[in-house]
Amino acid sequence: MSRSIDFNCDIGEQESDEGYQHEAAILPHVSSANVACGYHAGDAHTMRRTMRAAAQLGLAVGAHPSLADRDGFGRRELQVSGDEVYTLTLYQIGASAAVAKAAGTRLNHVKPHGAMYNMAARDRVLADAIAHAVRDYDAGLVLFGLSGSQLIEAGAAAGLTTASEVFADRRYQPDGTLTPRSEADALIHDVEEAARQVLDMVVRGFVRARDGSQVQVRAETVCIHGDAPGAPAFARRLSEALSEAGLNLRAIAREN
Repeated sequence: MSRSIDFNCDIGEQESDEGYQHEAAILPHVSSANVACGYHAGDAHTMRRTMRAAAQLGLAVGAHPSLADRDGFGRRELQVSGDEVYTLTLYQIGASAAVAKAAGTRLNHVKPHGAMYNMAARDRVLADAIAHAVRDYDAGLVLFGLSGSQLIEAGAAAGLTTASEVFADRRYQPDGTLTPRSEADALIHDVEEAARQVLDMVVRGFVRARDGSQVQVRAETVCIHGDAPGAPAFARRLSEALSEAGLNLRAIAREN
């Protein structure tokens, strides 16, 4: 039996026509699109045309909610309560679902963005807030979270289908968390290095951390960031590498 893997991209973050074309070049090479909800980047128009383009290619479309931080691109860790995160998440899912319907598709999943994602990976209160917002809006949605994180545990506890996520273009810490972007080597810029890391995670079940240690991971979906300058070339090469390893690209489908 052939194996499959979901390959997702954070997208809908560039509002110019040039930015849209950059992101559109990524879509043919992935199976899922996580579309920004406007709180860290993007706007309603960008959401709609990105979702429509993804739907036309048969991709799964997801909401990519964030802390309210356009100035920091949603990557600054802000002081927020569980209740605030619940409301932020619920609001953005609702907006995304409405736009998805207008674009001729339906939300498949939810993946928090940036600081919200990383904070919920280690903080169970915030993780529960996100999981409960997803469940309360639509319990059929898949919740994406960092492999081995509190967000995955919270999603399972809330009765959601979860997708353990790994990253092609980010380096890892020995504890399995992502290397902070403030570190000079946090991002992987060489596509062949990224391809090797992806195959280690997907095929062999581990990632090599910055200190050289091997960290066990569960890889159900692989992410690249659409805002990277070389993202279209990364997406194409990683799709090829996964295919060469005998893996089919397939989205993790919602429950109903």
